[in-house]
Amino acid sequence: MAAVKSLNPKAEVARAAQALQVNISAARGLQEVLRTNLGPRGTMKMLVSGAGDIKLTKDGNVLLHEMQIQHPTASLIARVATAQDDITGDGTTSNVLIIGELLKQADLFISEGLHPRIVTEGFEKAKQKALQVLDSVKVVKEMDRETLINVSRTSLRTKVGPKVADILTEVVVDAVLCICKGPGEPIDLHMVEIMEMKHKTDTDTRLVRGLVLDHGARHPDMKKRVEDAFILTCNVSLEYEKSEVNSGFFYKTAADREKLVAAERKFVDDRVQQVIDLKKKVCDGTEKGFVVINQKGIDPISLDLLAREGIVALRRAKRRNMERLTLACGGVAMNSFDDLTPECLGHAGLVYEHVLGEDKYTFIEEVHNPRSVTIVIKGPNKHTLIQIKDAIHDGLRAVKNAIEDGSVVPGAGAFEVAAHAAITSAEFLNSVQGRAKYGVKAFAEALMVIPKILAQNSGFDPQETTVKLQEEYVKCGQAVGLDVSSGDVLLPADEGIWDNFRVKKQLLHSCTTIAANLLLVDEIMKAGMSSLKG
Repeated sequence: MAAVKSLNPKAEVARAAQALQVNISAARGLQEVLRTNLGPRGTMKMLVSGAGDIKLTKDGNVLLHEMQIQHPTASLIARVATAQDDITGDGTTSNVLIIGELLKQADLFISEGLHPRIVTEGFEKAKQKALQVLDSVKVVKEMDRETLINVSRTSLRTKVGPKVADILTEVVVDAVLCICKGPGEPIDLHMVEIMEMKHKTDTDTRLVRGLVLDHGARHPDMKKRVEDAFILTCNVSLEYEKSEVNSGFFYKTAADREKLVAAERKFVDDRVQQVIDLKKKVCDGTEKGFVVINQKGIDPISLDLLAREGIVALRRAKRRNMERLTLACGGVAMNSFDDLTPECLGHAGLVYEHVLGEDKYTFIEEVHNPRSVTIVIKGPNKHTLIQIKDAIHDGLRAVKNAIEDGSVVPGAGAFEVAAHAAITSAEFLNSVQGRAKYGVKAFAEALMVIPKILAQNSGFDPQETTVKLQEEYVKCGQAVGLDVSSGDVLLPADEGIWDNFRVKKQLLHSCTTIAANLLLVDEIMKAGMSSLKG
């Protein structure tokens, strides 16, 4: 009897072989759910929420986040896979597949009496070898636009259809190149604003080299389109402010009250006048426009004063857009109007308002050197917009990873084929002592799950394809991958199929660690407080 039973008779216990089966069946179950999603030919999953909202996706990360997973082991694997996405932006589906396959292959040996500890030792040695292979197959090259487009396309085609993926590829690469400050500088993807507009089709998604705000001017007489405009970005209240302390005023006469109201109003009017004076200084005698974008409020009287002077004013802009505005248009975000100078102003070639149903959008375009840009996602319905938004997040991360790594890895299952060949080579197997060889073999076979499932999802025979890939690799000695359209062997480098180096590296580390931990579980005890109630 389990020791915990003597302490707690209501505890549920799974021991040794039973505990291992619980873990393996959970990993296999999750693997079965996600296996059809892998690769550009993967199928979609439709998720329906409790409220009836529909989400169509084949992005493993979205699936694992949205699905309600009851099984504790499956939930653990799902968390590891989503952590992989948080760290590197991709590789979620592969993570689940490899963990599931590592446990499946290990089970073959463990069921014959091999101790899990020996299997995990073999895993560790095979992982070190796989990391060496990864370093040898990676291609260090200059990250020009063409290479980045190939990396981005490889990632995006596994998330959305090829037509949309090809459009998003250029959008994503140009967005990252705009915000990239230079070699060695960190890339802040928050400087790419993603704006959703529900109209037209998904192929109308485009990159705006500037900023799109999700509100318009609040005065009917303000211009809807301004060309060659100065942009004043500020965080100054242009409305009547209440005092910060509770205060009361006592008047002797009505005239005194009027004086107080006028003094209060003058405080705001003086600020507005400072903006108007600056506008006259920089715009008089020219055709230039003037736009004020304020984070705080602007009251109707102030709006009227600004509109009379031909100034377009937007109030209550989001805080995150204030930082983006100065990066996109230039200038300085002002917190006070006391030291306004023409040097504080940014510039945009075109500012216009776009009305869509009841929503208004303000586009700030034709800026000289944008360090912040906006991707405008268009689509006919909500689930299309969400699907494209998720894909864009992954595409942006793929491009960022490639620039920061300075290297790429051949895709289409090429790395897995090369690693399998290296790990199963007589030279390496002879260097591994004792029964740990079985763990090494299990690891090598588990890696081949990626090309097998790629072939299966593309409608080809997995065994035939795997053999073909291995034979071709032995013949030519180059990294060869699977052509998902014909089922033949191709050279990923020639076709521009590139994966991220850090995704593969993270994959090897996390899969091996979790699979080893799950194999070494010999007792599952459900003895927590909540499970014993009743």
